[in-house]
Amino acid sequence: MRRIELLGVPMDVASMHETVALIADKIRSRRFTQHVVVNVAKLIHMQRDPELSASVKSCDLINIDGMGVVWGARFLGHEIPERVAGIDLFYALLKMSAEQGFPVYFLGAREEVVDQAVAQLKRCYPELPVAGSHHGYFWEDEAAVVEEIRRSGARLLFVAITSPRKENFINRWRDTLGVDFVMGVGGTFDVVAGKVKRAPVWAQRAGLEWLYRMLQEPGRMWRRYLFTNSAFAWLLLREKFHHRFGRSRRARL
Repeated sequence: MRRIELLGVPMDVASMHETVALIADKIRSRRFTQHVVVNVAKLIHMQRDPELSASVKSCDLINIDGMGVVWGARFLGHEIPERVAGIDLFYALLKMSAEQGFPVYFLGAREEVVDQAVAQLKRCYPELPVAGSHHGYFWEDEAAVVEEIRRSGARLLFVAITSPRKENFINRWRDTLGVDFVMGVGGTFDVVAGKVKRAPVWAQRAGLEWLYRMLQEPGRMWRRYLFTNSAFAWLLLREKFHHRFGRSRRARL
């Protein structure tokens, strides 16, 4: 595993297999790991949100999610073997936890959604030790929820809250949660509970998950993707130009 930097953001280049193996090893040795995945939207928001930027950069493991980031990194000359999609890593870690007997805690989404998601995951992974769960609307008493997680005995915590709130929550409480691994999983519980459909495999491979999601929620998503995708393309072109111009100038000197 190696670390690169893209648009001022550090990222770890790794396969899914390497990522799961590393996390499992850290959990077994009780070494705390704060994990995050970065996609195009998060990269753009980090450019203008110092708190989100600090929360992401403080993470121990930063995986590349989203084909847009993969293509952008390759465009700038980095070798990226594959993306590590957050939802795929989530399932892989649940499988690993069921095999290793690591208790997990699920935090986020509406109460009925997280309950349905946990019930579905228990059916999928009967051996998975579930330490507990809680909905994502607890902001008036964060400390009480953190204490509940700490007392649960969970080794892994999955936080299904929107950005930047989940990244900042995790970073704020990382030393108090009492878990060995914590990861933000965004809207994953909605997918598990059947409330939202994930894009078909062909769309995932083509880097069109954003378009599939926009078609499901056009009123809410079209502005977000229009802005973030356009801004990302501009930043990549600017970075490429600066790199080429700087290299040509150094060659002439």
